[in-house]
Amino acid sequence: MVVSGIDLGTQSLKTLVYDSDEKRVLALESAKIDLISEEGGVREQKASWWIEALLSTFSRIDRKIKERIEAIGVSGQQHGFVPISESGEVLSNVKLWCDTSTSSYSEELIDKYGGSSKLIEELGNTIMPGYTLGKIYYFIKEHRDLYDRMRYVLLPHDYLNYYLTGRAVMEMGDASGTGLLDVRRGLWSKELSDLADPSLFERLPELRRENSIIGIVSKEAQRALGLKEGVMVSSGGGDNMMAAIGTGTVDNGSVTMSLGTSGTLFASSDSPIIDKSGIMAAFRSSHGTFLPLLCTMNCTVSTEIFRSLFSLSVKEFDSIAESSPIGAEGILVLPFYNGERIPNYPNGKGVIAGITNSNLKRENIARASIEGPSFEFLLGLSTLEELGLKAKTITLAGGGAKSRFWRSLISDMTSIEVRVPVIEESAAFGAALQALSEAEDRSISSVVRENVEFDDTKSAKPNYGNTEKYRKVYNEWLKYVKALGPIFS
Repeated sequence: MVVSGIDLGTQSLKTLVYDSDEKRVLALESAKIDLISEEGGVREQKASWWIEALLSTFSRIDRKIKERIEAIGVSGQQHGFVPISESGEVLSNVKLWCDTSTSSYSEELIDKYGGSSKLIEELGNTIMPGYTLGKIYYFIKEHRDLYDRMRYVLLPHDYLNYYLTGRAVMEMGDASGTGLLDVRRGLWSKELSDLADPSLFERLPELRRENSIIGIVSKEAQRALGLKEGVMVSSGGGDNMMAAIGTGTVDNGSVTMSLGTSGTLFASSDSPIIDKSGIMAAFRSSHGTFLPLLCTMNCTVSTEIFRSLFSLSVKEFDSIAESSPIGAEGILVLPFYNGERIPNYPNGKGVIAGITNSNLKRENIARASIEGPSFEFLLGLSTLEELGLKAKTITLAGGGAKSRFWRSLISDMTSIEVRVPVIEESAAFGAALQALSEAEDRSISSVVRENVEFDDTKSAKPNYGNTEKYRKVYNEWLKYVKALGPIFS
């Protein structure tokens, strides 16, 4: 079967077409998307830009390939707020996951509910600054006239589904990043929505409890995209949920680390993982399980800052980093350059610690700039283990996964073999595989086993003798992280 996966990111929209019989990608197109950035943490986009990008990517796919597509799945950046009217009009710019301008509204709702601890205890998650609910509450209080016209709250991937099918629905994975979902029960929290506004609950879309086909591509969208009649659209999900499928993280204990500009670690779990410390978000997956997740704001940001400072190529930077010993002779980097989400240091800054008159060398700083973000992942893995989930496999994705040294470092640090998927566009590929699973009414595990392949040349096996060395450095790194909490919180 030929299926398509669409990934709506912050910087671009990508459309992938995959042939499950031939096990190959038939087409991959991308279109850039602008970003509105203003003082005070405003980060927005226009939903119309997403549609333009979608049309652009499909216009560049060969007609004969498009006519073979049987089903489509959509992945999207999480936490964005798309308010639509009864007629489908988008009532404002879309506030994105990285918009921090409404953080005070999140804090107000947390206080009204009784605090973060109570939210985590009762619903599974607190309302993080980027979550959708704070944006909704801002809209209610500051744009009441528009809110009164709003019929549905949608997330970015839901809006593309709405464009494709005319149906306003939401699935559990992406919904768990709104701040409104009772993660254990898989239901909207009426108590919390009523605190924002008594009329909000009726504006929340239908929750799909099971993965399914949500509709057929409408005739209007079919003509615009050049598709045949009857193309099915799956429920889709958030980009992390789709990346879990695209990297094979669908069975209990499997873990993916995404080494991108920001860093993400998520694990597949058969049961809810509720972290009272708030380090791991208690998300659901988009394939019927749970997806505890850690997200950091600074990952390859760390290496790029110092690589630019030293005027080195990527290969040169990796080479000098590898020439430094584990622990970089005492140099530690706290990579909180843009503030940080985990640990929750919104006022965080980058720190180089442990400098002496003998260890301040390029190679030590280079290595520490890789070890620092990696320790944030180790914090997530350690937290998961404390909560009863031990990682069995680690799959790496993102730009950092291309570094042989970084792959080896992660494997040694965690004492777990590391693997890298053949298909790098994990979110778009995962959306395509979800569409395949739902169209053929097959389990996602069987679809993943048959279609997700790994590049043996990029795997890394642990040197167990190095694991304890990294743990000692990690413990020193944690001391600095905790000591700077009063300044960065």
